[in-house]
Amino acid sequence: MAKASKTMKKSQSSRTGTRSKAASQTTTDHEEIRQWAEARQGRPACVKGTGGRGDMGVLRIDFPGGEERKLQSVSWDEWFEKFDENGLAFLYQDKTAGGKPSRFNKLVSRETAEESKGAKTRKAGGH
Repeated sequence: MAKASKTMKKSQSSRTGTRSKAASQTTTDHEEIRQWAEARQGRPACVKGTGGRGDMGVLRIDFPGGEERKLQSVSWDEWFEKFDENGLAFLYQDKTAGGKPSRFNKLVSRETAEESKGAKTRKAGGH
């Protein structure tokens, strides 16, 4: 994927077309993902028991106080290798509607992220 298209930015969360504080964003940029997670004390992880031989399984960001006990820490390099191999994009929210830092995140396919971006662009343009 070309560097210029690494970030699929700023999904609209408002019907009026103005971005609210709780707007979601999608990116594939490793440094942006790492900075977002670490600013919230998040660490790269995978879900134990979800991978096969030589496969770490389902990726997650592990936050302090999280309830998921089956998470296993992995390095950022391992996490991003699997992230790229699986053609994933990182959907996240920077702030809650109340203006506080949000931990909301979800891994989606890059294809889904691009389709969603296109649909929002067409809707905003009235086509």
